Amino acid sequence: MKTLIAIPCMDQVPALFAQSLASLRKVGDCQIAFQMGSLVYTSRNELAKFAIKNEFDYVLWLDSDMVFDDDLLERMMKTLQENDLDMLTGLYFRRVLPYSPVLFDELTVKKAGWKWTEFETIPGKGLFEVGGCGFGCVLMTTDVLISVQGKHRQMFQPINNGGEDLAFCWRARDCGYKIMCDSELVCGHVGYAVINDVFWRNCREGANNEGTG
Repeated sequence: MKTLIAIPCMDQVPALFAQSLASLRKVGDCQIAFQMGSLVYTSRNELAKFAIKNEFDYVLWLDSDMVFDDDLLERMMKTLQENDLDMLTGLYFRRVLPYSPVLFDELTVKKAGWKWTEFETIPGKGLFEVGGCGFGCVLMTTDVLISVQGKHRQMFQPINNGGEDLAFCWRARDCGYKIMCDSELVCGHVGYAVINDVFWRNCREGANNEGTG
């Protein structure tokens, strides 16, 4: 079993991500590949082609601003294989307010642009299907890449100025694949925040709402 850990990035990565990656326990024959570049969809395409050419069985996509437990790959692989899945995302959140999950319920493409609905809450613990997701933490079989490339020729090229991750999700679903999320596989998203009065009030309001709910 061969797994490619695919990481698109700029020329540097955060220390917290590097620490998580160094601690990540491998499963079977694993190889880590960084693809540097300013266009993330180009980097993802190159990594996808590398996975196909070198006959990897699985690809674990990690963004270079994620932090995660050392057993992440073990748990994702177990969930993927035991449930006969092809594409599985972990749960992580946006780096800016309202810090919503990077998950999408509906996902359709129209001539005027994208139409999607974001998840406002997490539907319980465990597995649930999503229409699309970010690619900060996604494990998939390489067969998904092969199918998408075969039907659409393109893999991560954006559609109607949308993100490359949603473009791939739409193509994968068009090829008949389901995208599943495991809410128990939680990752952190390394971000930046300017702490001012607005930030303070928003966080305080959220804390007060939780206390009265």
